[in-house]
Amino acid sequence: MKRRSFLAAGTSALGLLAAPAVLRAQSSKLKIGTYGGYFQDSFDTHIYPDFTAETGIEVESIGEPTGEAWLVQLQQAARAGQAPADVSMMAQVARIRGERAGLWAPLDTDAIPNIANLPDHFVHGYEDGGVYGTGAVSWYITLVTNTDVYAEPPASWNALWDPANENRLGLLALASNSFLLEITATTHFGGTDILATEEGVLKVMDKLAEVKPNVRLWYRDEGQFQQALETGEIPMGQYYHDVTGLAAADGKPVRSTFPKEGAVLDSGSWVVSKASGAIEASQVFIDYMARPEIQAKLSRFVGTAPTVDRALTDLTDEEFAAVASDIPPILPRYDLYVDRADWVNQKWSELITG
Repeated sequence: MKRRSFLAAGTSALGLLAAPAVLRAQSSKLKIGTYGGYFQDSFDTHIYPDFTAETGIEVESIGEPTGEAWLVQLQQAARAGQAPADVSMMAQVARIRGERAGLWAPLDTDAIPNIANLPDHFVHGYEDGGVYGTGAVSWYITLVTNTDVYAEPPASWNALWDPANENRLGLLALASNSFLLEITATTHFGGTDILATEEGVLKVMDKLAEVKPNVRLWYRDEGQFQQALETGEIPMGQYYHDVTGLAAADGKPVRSTFPKEGAVLDSGSWVVSKASGAIEASQVFIDYMARPEIQAKLSRFVGTAPTVDRALTDLTDEEFAAVASDIPPILPRYDLYVDRADWVNQKWSELITG
């Protein structure tokens, strides 16, 4: 029996067994936090109504502030025994910080059978093995170019180092959101293992520093770079695959390329506050979001890459290419930006953006 058929059959059977849990979960309104703005609007429109119709669980949509401000709010509220949201979509560095603070409630994996659809890097656990979170949404950072300036797409991240691209690049300004350390390590050092030590990080930074003559803009404002890319003022750089694809579909002279070394796969995860009184309903929602058809819906309507294996979804080649790639991704070393955050930021400022 093929894995896809096995998972489908197993999920159906387990879903019947889990029905009492769903009935118990219906008694409370579930507060779900997502990144505010576009993400929240998309979930309000495309996800929550169908979830409520299927499960009977009402959803109160919460818009989260950006950065780690939401983590701080959750921590402060948990100390008072309160949960501003039961389930939250968390960026990975904030998720890890919350894990180490013991903020996330352990989950019953028997109540989340669809967790079997997720690759290991989208299943998060405490050191004792208990699972506390799953991949919610993911997106790619790729190599982007202006098609009027570059008739042919670059094949490799090596283009960032090419002297022919002097003063032509726009790169994300922070170590912790550009993942240029991971890109450099994969392109020039055979993978990200070298980033496990400070000595290795410095070697990678020295190599990355070689791109500085080619960088015209270290950007924090995404809109600023996108406009410069579309006009050709800054004709190459790193940017988000889905946003670039939307601009291209709108007639802008831009393209997104998955380099042969892979693009960076960043993501947000679902976690549950330990102060939540709606653990069962939270688990029903997390299980729902791990279903292949729901991940395919997110790809179609929200523009995120599926967190489940492509083979489990019904996405067409065109739909999949709009949000993802079969080339193995570069996975960020999020631990680096937690364990050595101050040191990395200092060296980044000294050696890269300074």
